[in-house]
Amino acid sequence: MKILGLMSSHDCSFCILEDGIPIMHAELERYIRKKEPEGDPFAFFQEVCEEEDIDEIAVCHGFVKHMRENFPTGFEQLEKYMTEKNIKAYAIGHHQSHAANAFYSSNFDEALIVTLDGGGLDLNIQDQIVATSFTVWEGVGKKISSCHIVPSSHLNIGFAWQRVTKLVFGLSNGYPRGNQAGTVMAMACMGNPNKYLDYFQHFEFLNECYRLDDIGNDENFDKRFNFKMMREIASRSEQDAFDVAAALQKATETKVKHLFDQLVAKTDKKNLCLSGGVVLNSVMTGKLYDWYGSKFENIYICPVSYDAGLSIGCAQYVWHEIKENPRIKWEDNATPFLGEIYNSERINNAIDNDKLVSKKTTVEEVIELLADQNIVSVFSGPSESGRRALGNRSILADPRQANMKDLINEKVKHRQWFRPFAPSILRERVSDWFEIDIDSPYMSFVINFKEEVRDKVPAVVHFDGTARLQTVTEKDNKWYYNFLKKWEEKTGVPIILNTSFNDREPIVETPEDAVNCYMGTNIDYLYFVDEQLLVSKKGANT
Repeated sequence: MKILGLMSSHDCSFCILEDGIPIMHAELERYIRKKEPEGDPFAFFQEVCEEEDIDEIAVCHGFVKHMRENFPTGFEQLEKYMTEKNIKAYAIGHHQSHAANAFYSSNFDEALIVTLDGGGLDLNIQDQIVATSFTVWEGVGKKISSCHIVPSSHLNIGFAWQRVTKLVFGLSNGYPRGNQAGTVMAMACMGNPNKYLDYFQHFEFLNECYRLDDIGNDENFDKRFNFKMMREIASRSEQDAFDVAAALQKATETKVKHLFDQLVAKTDKKNLCLSGGVVLNSVMTGKLYDWYGSKFENIYICPVSYDAGLSIGCAQYVWHEIKENPRIKWEDNATPFLGEIYNSERINNAIDNDKLVSKKTTVEEVIELLADQNIVSVFSGPSESGRRALGNRSILADPRQANMKDLINEKVKHRQWFRPFAPSILRERVSDWFEIDIDSPYMSFVINFKEEVRDKVPAVVHFDGTARLQTVTEKDNKWYYNFLKKWEEKTGVPIILNTSFNDREPIVETPEDAVNCYMGTNIDYLYFVDEQLLVSKKGANT
């Protein structure tokens, strides 16, 4: 059985679930090269997957209204397709889909499930449609059940962050540049959280930053919370901006801990699953291990926890709950690499450029280039779903050189000097380098480096001594794991600097995207892993 999951609002995406296993997940932003767009996911699906036979369709509440209003032609085509093929469609709640994606993607038999985001439509226990941004569920076997739904008007951490990101710091929080809350999170690590904390706590900011009559009205938000004053404070100096960001981060962590303290006291579950855009705040999620490491045996965040993952979650819900099929765990088939696979012909055509030269290479040669302080972008197999590059669409560099961080930020990524880079580390070496020994295959947690090893990899240690680590096993990504093993043999360090293969745009998807990004940046080499091809700019590396 094939189930097609569709997400039409921002983070437009589709997912194909075959016999309960996600076999493809695609985000529109990767194809149109603009972040977080709205779109017609059915037309997108047909463009990418011309011959797929679908048995059922899953969407989220609000899909029909959104499609009719914004993509009427696409909605008519979808209805025609369903009629011709006698296909049923099921509407699943927004947070219900988040919860399903989190639980069914885990290997847990049972778990507490928490979702936190900027808001979506769900059914409450009275079967009324409500806007919510915080929900609690229990997962047991193949069932998830709702425990608690909080209206968005009572709590909305995600919306608060969006407004601060845009109205205080002047950073885009939507199409075409995407939500830049990650920039604010990086700033927070460098600020004094107590200097402006009263501002966020006094007004119960995280509780009161959302009203139905205020949606989309920046002026009303500005009046209520005096964002003008906060903009003025943040603009005084870079350090003041850092301090404002730090206050927001601390207020968020305080609120989340308060919520979780109540949940933890009531649950007997030993596993915790998290989803929703707010859990992309990896600094906050890293704190969960400090707060509840003795309570929960495992903490899991699915690779696509934000709204693009809804197309996966609603399809998973239909398979397990509505169709009552057996539980599908990801023990043997877990993978975030759900994008398209591009053949050698397509790759060779992409590099057929009179400004490029290519040659066959070996992993050992690539490692030598990295050890000689070259920056290498890699393109391998299908792309990874989610916001974080995990080795198939990555830019790699030597973490042992402190100046590498500044070089990549300035010359490659063209972003703020304080933005950190992630360390990819062999899973079996985590305890040697970090203060806690955890699984983090999707870069979901920021934790502390051990103080005695920080000077060995300065390019991936943030200013506060932390890092958003990616743990790598052979099961996670075979080529990347073997690469890291060879890198460790060469350098004695089981860590490589890993950042997404992009430049102020979505992560590259196609071979053509890879070439375009490479040509427009100061990346030294482009490595096509599956073809063992090393590409360089003519005359640049001779």
